[in-house]
Amino acid sequence: MHMFRINRVTPLLAALCLAGFALALRAQKPAAIDQAVLKNAGTPKDEFPGSWLTYGKSQSETRYSPLKQIDSSNVKRLGLEWTYVLGAGGGNQEATPLVWNNMIYGITSWSVVFALDGRTGKELWRWDPELNQSAVREQTGLIVNRGLALYNGLIIAPCLDGRLIALNALTGRPAWEARVAYTQDGHYLTMAPRIAGNRVIVGVSGGDKGENRGYFDAYDAMTGQRAWRFYTVPGDPKLPYENEAMRVAAKTWGGDFYKKGGGGAVWDGFAYDPEANLVYVGTGNAEPWTQKFRGAQNVDNLYTCSILAVDLTTGQLKWYFQTVPNDNWDFDSVQQLMLLDLTIEGRPRKVLTQAAKNGFFYAIDRVSGQFISGAPFVKVNWAKGLNDSGRPLVNPEAYYDTEPVAVYPTGGGAHNWAPMSFNPNTGLVYIPASYQPYTYQADDDYKPRTNGDVRTGTQPRQIKAPAIGPAAPDSVRGGLQAWDPVKHTLVWRADGGGGIGGGTVTTAGNLVFHVINDGHFVAYSADKGEKLFDVQTGRTGMAPPITYEIDGKQYVAFLGGAGRGAGVMGPVDGKVDNPPLLFVFALDGKAALPTPVAAQPPSAPAPRPRAN
Repeated sequence: MHMFRINRVTPLLAALCLAGFALALRAQKPAAIDQAVLKNAGTPKDEFPGSWLTYGKSQSETRYSPLKQIDSSNVKRLGLEWTYVLGAGGGNQEATPLVWNNMIYGITSWSVVFALDGRTGKELWRWDPELNQSAVREQTGLIVNRGLALYNGLIIAPCLDGRLIALNALTGRPAWEARVAYTQDGHYLTMAPRIAGNRVIVGVSGGDKGENRGYFDAYDAMTGQRAWRFYTVPGDPKLPYENEAMRVAAKTWGGDFYKKGGGGAVWDGFAYDPEANLVYVGTGNAEPWTQKFRGAQNVDNLYTCSILAVDLTTGQLKWYFQTVPNDNWDFDSVQQLMLLDLTIEGRPRKVLTQAAKNGFFYAIDRVSGQFISGAPFVKVNWAKGLNDSGRPLVNPEAYYDTEPVAVYPTGGGAHNWAPMSFNPNTGLVYIPASYQPYTYQADDDYKPRTNGDVRTGTQPRQIKAPAIGPAAPDSVRGGLQAWDPVKHTLVWRADGGGGIGGGTVTTAGNLVFHVINDGHFVAYSADKGEKLFDVQTGRTGMAPPITYEIDGKQYVAFLGGAGRGAGVMGPVDGKVDNPPLLFVFALDGKAALPTPVAAQPPSAPAPRPRAN
């Protein structure tokens, strides 16, 4: 038997040690990101201004950061700090990273989630959903993922195959899984989910796959249980309507439209106003593209090409605004929605804004849905303007039922998914925009032909009616536009980029960072548009930037690279010579930039741009 001497101070020391250990654990425990924190994120009340907690920095989706260590006086000193190899490509990188607890989180085009030390790039964990890549590629034709959500210690990731999965943010271990869609049905997930209250909102892509009915869901953020689903177009009229909104929408369709799905996918635009308890989503185009194939002509086809305001608690429609009734040009309204407080005609207004695919910049009362204003921010000839309710005055010359027609803006849209940003110090919105025209022609398979009549070589008919909006620059495909959302005027413009690929973030350092799809990373002065920094990253197929701060040091980060071999959609024999990367820049960074990927000449006419 072993005998132990009892020391009277031992219990006291033990208690002190335990208390100290508990305090240490409490000090190490990261702050919970709950509804209150997210409500204040990106505002002057932000508790963590150096973090990036949600896709748009704020739930208003402004992509504005108060950081200013990097500013217009020193931005030329930016250099690459480190990179992280994302893994096999197969599609362009489009995800916005998140930053919390000194960690940077990202997701690749194949839905692989990773967590890194935000200072060094050291991998902390990595989680692969193990998609059936060949089947998913065949069923979707699009390898894309736009980002993650963060809530109460969980990273919530959309998987391309239709799963929504919550992972422990510290360990990467799965916490719950929900099934949103099935790729076999033509639906898949590319949208960055968002947090509204204690719910996750996510919509489905696939509106251009045919026979698909769009919808978006709300899930309990902690359990993954679905709270409600909102369909964006009506279904079979022989079946009961899901709600009164569907009963109203059914009156704006005709014939056997439901057999063709209807479209109305929800794959990008979202915002949330906690004061109004409203979630806002943008909806996709009607299917088939051309109205004469949709079962009835000259009807509005609700709620396609619309902005919807839905009550977060009930999932019921509060109001809608349709940007393009009876759309014929794929001018959907899925582009970024941004909530701003603006003074318009001397009156403070709570507005929802959108630089839409159709070329118009809209301001709408976000509580009532009342149209406030709209103006073309690029050259537009499909419409002659907007009436007092915001309904477009369609130019009859823009219809293409019998012959190809050249239409402004382009088929990919004046502004697509590449995020814009708003700087409260300048009062300007920075819009990645495209300027070129696009040729439409109806075909027998319900889809428009493009780039002229490929069967006969006939040149497209030119619209004679005068165009509206700023003139398109000669021989420039796209650029960055600084737009005054109150005066509806173009303040400055810089060449390069476009509405698809890359994107922007703006800061208190009087900067706009712009990532361009060809691999360029550029910084401009936010007030005057002076180019202050420009570097080629060595990759193409780029994602939008963010900026964050750890230990007093500011960084700028973004993903980029498709990881394609020459002429193929992925690695050859498992080898990727140009793997996609996460790039992180800082002042006086010394890391070497990768060698640029050689551009491959196109072997065929460019297809219709796809973004969802």
